[in-house]
Amino acid sequence: MPAVRLPEATLNGSAPQWFAAYTCPRHEKRVAEHLAGREVEFFLPQYETVSRWKDRRVRLTLPLFPGYVFVRIQLQERLRVLEVPSVVRLVGSNGHPTPLPEDELEKLRNGLSGSPGAEPHPFLVTGRSVRIVRGPLEGLAGILLRRKGQFRLVLSLDLIQRSICVDVDITDVVPAVPAGRN
Repeated sequence: MPAVRLPEATLNGSAPQWFAAYTCPRHEKRVAEHLAGREVEFFLPQYETVSRWKDRRVRLTLPLFPGYVFVRIQLQERLRVLEVPSVVRLVGSNGHPTPLPEDELEKLRNGLSGSPGAEPHPFLVTGRSVRIVRGPLEGLAGILLRRKGQFRLVLSLDLIQRSICVDVDITDVVPAVPAGRN
């Protein structure tokens, strides 16, 4: 297999890329505020839930990926993110941040802006794999579930081992082609 040649801008870190910033527990919104103040592009997907306390019910807005805020930076700018209070590190391996797939994160960003009723879900690695062919999340692949007569799709980010679940119409998904098949 021939080696894939990356653009020079990607090799020296001058092209902005999406990275996952791991935060202290329950500090995602505070980190997002600091990033906005430093003019760093970020993405913090959230969902609404109702929590029952002893004397009342409260509507809360919580992060879809607890413990993570996504930032779009040039690699050499990572210090601007790492200096933010409550940011622990940029997710990667061997001490080097690993960029997230640009197209997948953009599709997720655009798809969640339409509020399809996403919520966190335990990370899955097995199940019936499908790909979305229509709608705001078109092109993303995940695992299909059936819950209370409705279909839900579990979308996973392997790098951070987190998943979310969104409602889908069964006519908007097709079986995913396994790797190695054409």
